Amino acid sequence: MKKYIIFYCLLLFVGFTSCTNKEVKRPNIVLIMADDMGYECIGANGSTEYLTPNIDRLSENGLRFEHAYSQPLCTPSRVKIMTGKFNYRNYEDFGYLNTNQKTFGNLMQDAGYATLIAGKWQLNGLNRDNENNQDVNRPYHFGFDEYCLWQLNRAKKDGERFANPLVTQNGKDLPRDVNAYGPQIFADYISDFIDRKAEQPFFVYYPMVLVHDPFVPTPDSPEWADPSRRYEKDTAYFADMVNYTDKIIGQLEAKLKEKGVWENTLFIFTGDNGTHPSVVSSTNYAQVTGGKGFTKNTGNHVPFVFSWPEQMKGKRVVESIISFVDILPTICDAAGVNLLDFKTDGKSILPIVTDQNQTIQDKIFIHYSPRWGGKLHNRWVMNDEYKLYQDGRFFNTVKDTSEIAPLTNLLEPEMKLKAEFQKLLDEREADFPFSKSDESFKMKD
Repeated sequence: MKKYIIFYCLLLFVGFTSCTNKEVKRPNIVLIMADDMGYECIGANGSTEYLTPNIDRLSENGLRFEHAYSQPLCTPSRVKIMTGKFNYRNYEDFGYLNTNQKTFGNLMQDAGYATLIAGKWQLNGLNRDNENNQDVNRPYHFGFDEYCLWQLNRAKKDGERFANPLVTQNGKDLPRDVNAYGPQIFADYISDFIDRKAEQPFFVYYPMVLVHDPFVPTPDSPEWADPSRRYEKDTAYFADMVNYTDKIIGQLEAKLKEKGVWENTLFIFTGDNGTHPSVVSSTNYAQVTGGKGFTKNTGNHVPFVFSWPEQMKGKRVVESIISFVDILPTICDAAGVNLLDFKTDGKSILPIVTDQNQTIQDKIFIHYSPRWGGKLHNRWVMNDEYKLYQDGRFFNTVKDTSEIAPLTNLLEPEMKLKAEFQKLLDEREADFPFSKSDESFKMKD
């Protein structure tokens, strides 16, 4: 009898040990941000001009957000998405992120993720010759184990990003190659990283160089065959660049599936701001002129597709409005990262994945101080139909997409909504006065 008791106890111990040692597999996370690609550029959002079958398929099997908003300009968007904070907390200068900041790279690295950034950097402070702008270790400082980047410590005048690109990889410049194509170099490095890290949780941040101007041929354009035409500038090539963006999305999806990790990968595709104003795109609802740099919605209404096959099944269109401050807390929520000791202005959108009736928020706040191109600073509160600016202008952005005629004779529901928007603006004013937005920058913690 004693033998049976000992044997039974051993079984219980073994069973308990196996249960307690079994860890829930954390998701891999791949965040891709196209450069200057507005909402209207993908087929799933109504484009009739560009071919985006891979992105469209992701939206068919995941979540497609109708109302996702970045900043109207690249650096303001980049520092916002990386830190989960409003621009008045950390945006000091165009092309610069202060080393006193902590990014989602740091948070994911601290949580045990293998981390990689590939694509466009433009955060060392080259534009204004900021201190230590030649530091090739800056991506490491911001939490990335590896990097493969354009415009790290070299200005655009030293080498472009498409044909014959100037790319810095883990501290060293890659040899120049007239037949190389920058976007493909980044995609291939990410694929290699996935090959090497597939057995552990990994975080990939891919701020693309596509589809930013100059609008030039891609390797899939007939003109690429003539080396002398590879930097031939024409907005006609914009479509080819969008198509190549989609091709890279397909390559990375295929690699994740090849390694058997696709099902448990949180895969996000978005854009850093609206399309360049020189580009007019055909859609099934209107001809859309790009609004990059401007505060009207075409300046920062961006595509946002969210895929996590293990956690969702089938297409859903999400009407809940989100902004770039929500991405960091969402990534951390998925990875099980505790943000109690980290200040973020955003909210995790992860509850939307499991509850289709969940609404994260019904309005968002945007603070925009470009410090670029002579454009004026501004701030506003908006939802999916209305927008209130700091100066009191109130628009119906569905009926007046160009924001030409501010509303004056308001209906009672509009008066109530405007008052709600104003309350949020007043709260932000108390946090950081709008009048200080264009002064010599002093960060608000």
